[in-house]
Amino acid sequence: MDIRPEYRKKSIRSYVVRAGRMTEAQRKAYDTGWGDYGLKLADGLIDTDSVFGRSGTKVLEIGFGMGDSLLQMAASAPDTDFIGIEVHPPGVGTVINGAIAQEIKNLRVYLADANDVLEECFAPQSIDRLQLYFPDPWHKKKHNKRRIVQPQFVQLVRDRLRPGGVLHMATDWRHYAEQMLETLDEAEGFENTAGLGQYSARPDYRPLTKFEKRGERLGHGVWDLIYRKID
Repeated sequence: MDIRPEYRKKSIRSYVVRAGRMTEAQRKAYDTGWGDYGLKLADGLIDTDSVFGRSGTKVLEIGFGMGDSLLQMAASAPDTDFIGIEVHPPGVGTVINGAIAQEIKNLRVYLADANDVLEECFAPQSIDRLQLYFPDPWHKKKHNKRRIVQPQFVQLVRDRLRPGGVLHMATDWRHYAEQMLETLDEAEGFENTAGLGQYSARPDYRPLTKFEKRGERLGHGVWDLIYRKID
């Protein structure tokens, strides 16, 4: 199959496509597991209950990287259904390979741009929790406009969340955390679960990544922000 990310042309994108070198295991995972775990942007709107053959809690994660924490969450919460979006083919291959090895059934993945998938594949009020962990910080000031957390994105997420649904973000860049806090505290239709202007403690369901553990040893901060849809 063609394992290049699916995307639509837009003026500003929040990611850089990095095809990377696929391992034999990752390529084999596509060949053997895509039919069970893969979802395609080109197929358009999905019914999240139909995808998994059941109703229940649906969690969407944007930019899962190599997917260690996504696999861990799916394995530890079999009654919850997870959908991940990533533009890095080796990461998607690794997640599919891990899901096959661990016989995880409550997980599906997109190899595509998150904004495109949110706009074209998810109906309003179809997600219980959207997770955005350690997105590209675009730390140079001239590139800040490429950060995914912008007012337009926030309102798209709001539309896709079910009543009472949660937007959970985490970053290890203080400036980005401050921007997230300001953007969401000012956003219509959300409340900060920790209180206005406050960061949240890491909830038990979000595993510590290897990257995060290494950062903690070096004294780097990590900020979690959890917002609930209130209308």
